[in-house]
Amino acid sequence: MKSIYQIAAALLLLSLKSYAQTTIPIETANYALVLQTDKNNYLSMVHFGKKLSQTADYKDIAGSFKFPDDNSGIYNNAYTPAGTWNLSEPAIQVTHADGNPSLDLKYLSHQTVKPDANTTLTTVQVQDPVYKLTVTLFYKTWNQENVIEQWVEITNQEKGPVVLQKYASANLFLSNKDFYLTSFQGEYLKEMQPQEEKLTQGIRTLDSKLGTRAMLLGTPNFMVSFGQPAQETNGMVLLGQLAWSGNYKLDFEVDSYKNLRLIAGINPYASAYTLAAGKTFKTPSLLYTLSDNGTGQASRQLQRWARKYRVLDGEGDRLTLLNNWEATYFDFDEPKLSGLFTDAKNLGVDMFLLDDGWFGNKYPRNNDKAGLGDWQENVKKLPHGLGYLVKEAKTAGVKFGIWIEPEMVNPKSELYEKHPDWVIRQPERPEKYYRNQLVLDLANPQVQDFVFGIVDGLFTKNPELAFIKWDCNAVIYNAYSAWLNKNKLPQSHLYVEYVNGLYSVLQRIRAKYPKVPMMLCSGGGGRGDYELLKYFTEFWPSDDTEPIERIFLQWNYSYFFPSITTDCHVTDWGKQPIKFRVDVASMGKLGFDIVVGHLTPNDLAFCQQALKNYTGFKDVVWHGDQYRLASPYENPVASVAYVSDDKNSAIMFTYLHTNRVMQSATERPIKLAGLEANKRYSVKEINLYPGTKSTLEEGKVYSGSFLMNVGINPDVNSRRASVVLQLTKAE
Repeated sequence: MKSIYQIAAALLLLSLKSYAQTTIPIETANYALVLQTDKNNYLSMVHFGKKLSQTADYKDIAGSFKFPDDNSGIYNNAYTPAGTWNLSEPAIQVTHADGNPSLDLKYLSHQTVKPDANTTLTTVQVQDPVYKLTVTLFYKTWNQENVIEQWVEITNQEKGPVVLQKYASANLFLSNKDFYLTSFQGEYLKEMQPQEEKLTQGIRTLDSKLGTRAMLLGTPNFMVSFGQPAQETNGMVLLGQLAWSGNYKLDFEVDSYKNLRLIAGINPYASAYTLAAGKTFKTPSLLYTLSDNGTGQASRQLQRWARKYRVLDGEGDRLTLLNNWEATYFDFDEPKLSGLFTDAKNLGVDMFLLDDGWFGNKYPRNNDKAGLGDWQENVKKLPHGLGYLVKEAKTAGVKFGIWIEPEMVNPKSELYEKHPDWVIRQPERPEKYYRNQLVLDLANPQVQDFVFGIVDGLFTKNPELAFIKWDCNAVIYNAYSAWLNKNKLPQSHLYVEYVNGLYSVLQRIRAKYPKVPMMLCSGGGGRGDYELLKYFTEFWPSDDTEPIERIFLQWNYSYFFPSITTDCHVTDWGKQPIKFRVDVASMGKLGFDIVVGHLTPNDLAFCQQALKNYTGFKDVVWHGDQYRLASPYENPVASVAYVSDDKNSAIMFTYLHTNRVMQSATERPIKLAGLEANKRYSVKEINLYPGTKSTLEEGKVYSGSFLMNVGINPDVNSRRASVVLQLTKAE
């Protein structure tokens, strides 16, 4: 029998163990997020910022702050629950199987593994001490890129179902004083418009309830700068995105001590999720990067990470193309298309893309009011089928791609007549259309099979098909799923299961067709997110292709996306000459949507030479580091440069975007960045219009130090509104 002293010693040891502080540093090369338990075993976030040189120092951070929390619970909880001691905005809110709406989460365990030299995965388990509900917090880091991916898995080990009322992906706590939020709002043809504001006490929410096309009115991208408005080259800044293709909610809450709490996840609006016993719910990821050298460094980190680890074939190649939409709209036939194949070859692009209007027979797709959902070639327009077009294009010397919109249906279609139960629609309400169409119910496995079959059928019949443009033009009205109702599942699952169903289809497509490039289109920027970009090589930023507007759009997208992902087409929009339009589109993945036969001889000659030049520098634009040199929001000119990894080459684009400047718009030189100071660079102006000469001294050599500290004047003015300079290491 143990003595009373042995029992006392054991109790003391147990007490010390239970009060032992656990510190969990989650580090990248330069920054750290630090979690720590308190004496009650609650898990808090105590640091988010610069990495400390001594790991042992992290344990002392929390004691340096004096934020009493008796009035509202623990402000800096790592994953704030609802219904017990906490009165702040929760990250998670549940109703247990017995109807109890409270949740308490205490630290249980953690582990850290390194899948490879650059990647670390830290998992932290917290658990309700009364109910068998476990939450696992995941933190995946990429060391050199300073990128963190964060998500949550909620496991129900109770005897009955638990209803998840709210289930955020991440709950961050930032103790720096004064925060400035830049969000990107807009509307159709005015996407990605930046709006910066100083956050004040209370909650600022960014959200979407559109179901699909989440980025039509706003985006799940955000920028938070610390202590000052966002700057390109200095200051601490956080860039982030919720990687989710449906309804999102981002809450930025400044608490009573002026700290910032960021809670990001699926929008809980109409989306309470019933989690059956023994099941686990996985949230989407919050992706973010931190920089103490401004937005430039942050975006380069995110772009580099995306190319290497997230975007499909992000370090690979892309196809330049000619699209027929502006040339023909819905009015085409085989001879007309064959002529366009010849135009594509003559222009010098890699591929011809056939857009909307090629399908439907009972209800031919001659406008956007019919045929969507009936994916058979229209026999009047294409009597010999797509296979004939693929062969004709190959004979002409170009590849062939096709447009589809497989998630949607026109009420005037055979698909709608046969399967009204496949359509998202309230049975007791009048149908409400967006662009004359409705959304198919991808929560339904039969619909998933149908959508997969569309793509599979195209490739099976036409194995040389080179490209797919995947469109999505409708939002979800009258949200209701006949399939969920039939299977006695809550209608509140629809918004979540629609997106999961879409991902399931794309996973099947990529398992069978891993390499075929696909463009993610959505009537203008509606789906540029890093979950979908696992399956797509690129996305369409906006239907607004007016080149001056595109300068601003592409500038804003570049904070979050590498140039290789952004489709930039030359069209007839705008009053600028063809040179200006081509130069602007050359800052991404170049394409054309023009009537080649309408070009003047000089315009055609310019486009042909510009495409040859593009072939020479596209690798730097797609895979190099981007530097935003002169902001169009602060100057009459915009200037952007791309620098190769080895610092041996660069390309610099400069544009005059206002006609109010009568004299030279670049009175002063523009300083470059990212070059190697001791290297010498030969500078040459390219993309010159036929019959014109550069005003710059051709082949002049400068040191990298000179170009970065003094700069170069591209001599942009009203007669030279667009200038492209190529820098090459001088031997």
